[in-house]
Amino acid sequence: MEPFILPDFYLPHPARLNPNEQHAREHSTAWARRMGMLDTPGPSGELVWTEDDLASHDYALMCAYTHPDCDAAMLDLVTDWYVWVFFFDDHFLELYKYSRDLAGAKAHLDRLDLFMTEPGQDGPEPANPAEAGLADLWARTVPQMSGAWRSRFRASTHNLAVESLWELDNISRGRIANPMEYVEMRRRVGGAPWSANLVEVAVGAEVPDGLAALRPMRVLRDTFADAVHLRNDIFSYQREVQQEGENSNAILVLETFLDLPTQQAADLVNNLITSRLQQFENTALTEVPIMFAENASPPQDQFAVGLYVKGLQDWQSGGHEWHARSSRYMNSEAAGAPGLDGPRLGGPAGFGTAAARPFPNVAAEERRAKQHSHAAHARAGGHLPIPDLFMPFTFRTSPHLDDARRHNLAWAEDMGMFQNVPGVPGGELWDAPRFVEFDFAHCASMIHADASPGDLDLSSDWLAWGTYGDDLFPAQFGRARNIIGAKAQNARLALFLPLDVGPTPEAVTPVERGLADLWRRTAGPMSTPARRQFRTAVTDMTASWIWELANQVQNRIPDPVDYMEMRRATFGSDLTMGLARIAHGDLVPDTVYQTRVMRQLDNSAQDYACLTNDLFSYQKEIQFENEIHNMVFVMQSFLDCDRLRARDIVARLMGERIRQFQHIVAVEMPVMFDEHGLSEAARAMLTNYARELEDWMSGILEWHARCARYTETGLHARFGGLEAAPEAAAAAAVSMATTAAAATAERFAHAPRPTGLGIAATRFAERIRSGQT
Repeated sequence: MEPFILPDFYLPHPARLNPNEQHAREHSTAWARRMGMLDTPGPSGELVWTEDDLASHDYALMCAYTHPDCDAAMLDLVTDWYVWVFFFDDHFLELYKYSRDLAGAKAHLDRLDLFMTEPGQDGPEPANPAEAGLADLWARTVPQMSGAWRSRFRASTHNLAVESLWELDNISRGRIANPMEYVEMRRRVGGAPWSANLVEVAVGAEVPDGLAALRPMRVLRDTFADAVHLRNDIFSYQREVQQEGENSNAILVLETFLDLPTQQAADLVNNLITSRLQQFENTALTEVPIMFAENASPPQDQFAVGLYVKGLQDWQSGGHEWHARSSRYMNSEAAGAPGLDGPRLGGPAGFGTAAARPFPNVAAEERRAKQHSHAAHARAGGHLPIPDLFMPFTFRTSPHLDDARRHNLAWAEDMGMFQNVPGVPGGELWDAPRFVEFDFAHCASMIHADASPGDLDLSSDWLAWGTYGDDLFPAQFGRARNIIGAKAQNARLALFLPLDVGPTPEAVTPVERGLADLWRRTAGPMSTPARRQFRTAVTDMTASWIWELANQVQNRIPDPVDYMEMRRATFGSDLTMGLARIAHGDLVPDTVYQTRVMRQLDNSAQDYACLTNDLFSYQKEIQFENEIHNMVFVMQSFLDCDRLRARDIVARLMGERIRQFQHIVAVEMPVMFDEHGLSEAARAMLTNYARELEDWMSGILEWHARCARYTETGLHARFGGLEAAPEAAAAAAVSMATTAAAATAERFAHAPRPTGLGIAATRFAERIRSGQT
């Protein structure tokens, strides 16, 4: 019995088939045999793969669908890579997952890194088919690519292999990940970022190194990865969860976390696939062109990115088609599945029929419309009762609090934060009485309870500056949809962060004066690497303010994954945590901070703090400010539930994240210390850092519970009769969206029907003209 009915997938692009499929099939079978993959026994004595197994999985068909335009030689190479990665996964399963052999698994994975050599280096002699295959493929692939690509591909291949230990550890503990942890780790262990690197090889165009790390390219890669992995989780649930005892599957994660029956969890995973694909389209059509303009990208770089985006698009549609056919997966009711008499997905079935499926998928288009039309509905905010929140740590308060309060108030006044701001209704953003009520020094005194008086002043001032900027951008630029002005201001902010702490332009606004002062006081004692890292934390936060404004301009509610990942930046989490790392100096190697253990330690703490803010600020943001960037509201929209149900889900996620934090500190950090051979001093410093994060979370919770910024009484006193403002803003937003839609429709009215990247824009315009939006 299949555990659920396959959902109606969002398939915006037709799958196409490479004519060199059969050549790749014959070549890859011979290659797998030569590498020893077809005669390798597992612990039971049975072969990991037989030739019949390989034929039934049909990776040549997969690669012919996912890379439809490359020549025969390139398709052979790409197919061999996928034969290798699936053999590695099944081989690892047989040798280590069933037996729960963590030590053997680690030794096996450590050796794989040795076969990803630099030019001119020789790796060791392969001892098994996984090593032999990797050595052969690495030598055939990397000479064609740049050093920058090689570094990216080595990292994604390493993650693909090494993070299998995370899955193995969860299996041995009988632990199912929380949703945020799962999405993050699935990208590393699931292989889609690795696939995205191979797309560059297959299309013969590298993503320019100067663009690869920018948000649009990162979002394209991550949304591609999430959609690929979540789709795989739907098709592989029966095999992985019911037959193999795996617990790394999104359906299982949501079944457990939300207490849902399997069918509802599968449908919800499919909704998230749709959301991620629609964000991929939105990014390709709106953010990528702006990225080109802002970076003065030459035509050849734009062309390379275009080929890459098209390659990711082909992979999505082709990957779905293969999942609907491969014997590896549950797909008896999928459109295109062999032997299926009638279609389930609303279109014809059988070979090559993906292109004939009707567009649009009604549920997917309704979801897109809802995501962009929230302002058309009056949103009743109201007081959100705070549920019991799990907080195992006790907050502490600095004895220097009173002095910090006096300093912080004087500093904010000196910076001009109580002056009228152009573009803000009434001109006033903050005043002194309101600032006293906010009491940033109280927050700083708890999150940095052991700070010296000078460091506590610095922490208090950073909190005041970050909150002022976060309030300023939507008030000054958001209401007018002045994203150009916001970007100009943000570009100027970077000028006040010189790595040499040298001269800066004259500061002309409070946000500039505050940043210039704080940077001099903070960066001066830092080493250059620490300075560069802290500068990145600041610029990531200010860039996230532009992301929020862009969503306002598009009238777009972010999906839960996009929201949570950007929320860490909008909250300034890395900035405030970075203040705690300043004292670490060079004692702890930077590579340690990049380990899964330390990243998950930081992310779990950040998520708890960010979600704390979202619970307490719900009424302020939704009722009074017409905001959309709040996880409770995001969950209301995505799950189509009321605010109390959304609130409880957010509170549960907070509990899961802080329990994960506790487990990392108690179990995973000591193991990581041993693996990296850290000195006693480094161990003590990182252990103390974890204690500082405990102070950080407990202090942030206590401050929110007491701060007048979020109380209902304080909100009514501050905003007065502005409760009706969301309706006026909604009407203006709908009018603006309608005007923009009409302009888009007119622009595309006489254009030829495109293929590839432009197809989504044209279909959108067609729906505008036909009155569907």
